[in-house]
Amino acid sequence: MSETIGEMILPGTYIDVRAEGLIGVGGIASGNVGVIGTASRGPLGEFRVLGSYSEALDTFGDYDRWDPAAATPNLTLTRTLEQVFGGGASTVYAVRVAAPGASAMASAAWKVNDNATPLFTFTAVTPGTWANGLKATMDATGTGPVLLTLTLSRPNGAARETFEGATALALAQAINANSRWVKVGTLPTGAPATTRPTGVENTPSTQGGPDGAAAGSTEVAAALDLVANQPVNLIAIGGFPCKDIGATVLKHLESTETDNRERIAVLGVSSDTPATIASADVSVAANARVILVAPGIKADDAARTGEQNKQVSLSAPYAAALVAGRLAGIAPHVSLTNKDVAVDGLTADYTRAQQKQLLNNRVLVLFRGLGTRVLKGITTDPGAFKQISVRRIVDYAKEGVRRGSNPYIGKLNNARVRAALKATLDGFLSGMILDEMLQAYTLDVSATRRQEIDGVCQVTLTLQPTFSIDFVKVIMTLE
Repeated sequence: MSETIGEMILPGTYIDVRAEGLIGVGGIASGNVGVIGTASRGPLGEFRVLGSYSEALDTFGDYDRWDPAAATPNLTLTRTLEQVFGGGASTVYAVRVAAPGASAMASAAWKVNDNATPLFTFTAVTPGTWANGLKATMDATGTGPVLLTLTLSRPNGAARETFEGATALALAQAINANSRWVKVGTLPTGAPATTRPTGVENTPSTQGGPDGAAAGSTEVAAALDLVANQPVNLIAIGGFPCKDIGATVLKHLESTETDNRERIAVLGVSSDTPATIASADVSVAANARVILVAPGIKADDAARTGEQNKQVSLSAPYAAALVAGRLAGIAPHVSLTNKDVAVDGLTADYTRAQQKQLLNNRVLVLFRGLGTRVLKGITTDPGAFKQISVRRIVDYAKEGVRRGSNPYIGKLNNARVRAALKATLDGFLSGMILDEMLQAYTLDVSATRRQEIDGVCQVTLTLQPTFSIDFVKVIMTLE
């Protein structure tokens, strides 16, 4: 339907449709989590949207056996995703990072031969060690159109892929068309069309890896850039304590807020000791968009297959991932205070005096009480807006105003259109009151004569979030 219809239906009767009266505010995401970490498989330099932990395993592989004392750091991404989804998240933007970089990492590769002559090579679809355990076998005794059968199998034999073809070229094409694990980079076009392979390397001659577990703040910063323009509301950094990547995360939060893509980072502390937390972590990231979580948690290690005791003590960044997932599963106005979290245990039981010390340093503390719970849902902000719920409510309102205002940009900047814009925003904010996100609000949509000519409109909001004595004033300029 066009915006304005001026067609005569009856003599002297016209229908004029003003589209401004039909504009509303669509759905707003409030629980999307961006997760960054290291893994043995999966794409590098891009994000993947995941909806479950099974998708995470399929994309990034299993995590390794937990050993914080090992010379090579533990892989962090899949273990972090386990906690995020376990906390209640449903949509995750996951990024695999590696150091020193993708160019220094190899993908496992196998050669398909005609006796001693290589015909073609197939390689794992992503770099890392994950494919080194794949076994390849070939049956070249078939007859008819299926003369060759190539089988790839995982070490436990539970999963396999099978490809068939009459020639080397047909087999390579079948691999590229059907395999989720490997690909043929260069098809065997130089060989005669009737060439039949006689064998394949059982194990890869080129081993994949290393996995790049020793990633640092540089790699984290690059990964954060990948999700900067995505609808992410929460950030969790796998395995990295605040003292190591706090400054990097703060830069990301500041830039995304400037670009109207506000989000909150949930980070773990570097130690369970309150004094160390205050000096090493809180001092790095005191910000309304940073949540600092302590202590670490206890969880079962799925990599300890066949061992009687599978429970391990995970560092605080994994507790932060659990809290991020819990936060993603609740509405913006719901406070985390006294909310339970699904965890087997904690790496430290703080005394009342230690809890008070941590709360005074604006740390979100997990404690035992009818299960494991959040003592108080606060950010590290030293100012007035410590409550996580206040920050999320304001971010939700700002995003709703942007979505409601965007269709008006480019329309006439007159009193009628501004009144329609105010009605759209009133409808959205009234819905927030009905949902108990706000107690009250005031709204003004205005423009001076000069602003009308320049195409500028100013939206001024005063919000009173639920369960808060704070009044938050928001001024947004549309042009």
